[in-house]
Amino acid sequence: MELKNYMEEVVLGKLDAVLSKYPGCCTCEQCRRDIASLALNHLPPLYISSSKGNVYARIAEMSTQYEVEVIQAIARAVESVSKHPRHEAADGVSE
Repeated sequence: MELKNYMEEVVLGKLDAVLSKYPGCCTCEQCRRDIASLALNHLPPLYISSSKGNVYARIAEMSTQYEVEVIQAIARAVESVSKHPRHEAADGVSE
């Protein structure tokens, strides 16, 4: 049996749209992973184990409130990671 946190798909699916609203935010792979991880840590997991579960998860995803919560979690994560990135700046100085 395979278990999957469907919330990962949702966050990764909306990440680029939210990042486009923050033109000054670094979009390197490290920052993208940090943003997604932080957002997921503040959202309830949504585990699925079958295609039927996948259908129910997609239906739940259509809720406006659900979408707002995901976007808010990503936006807060973007702001946090932008203030405290875990990599060196382009000039070689640690941020």
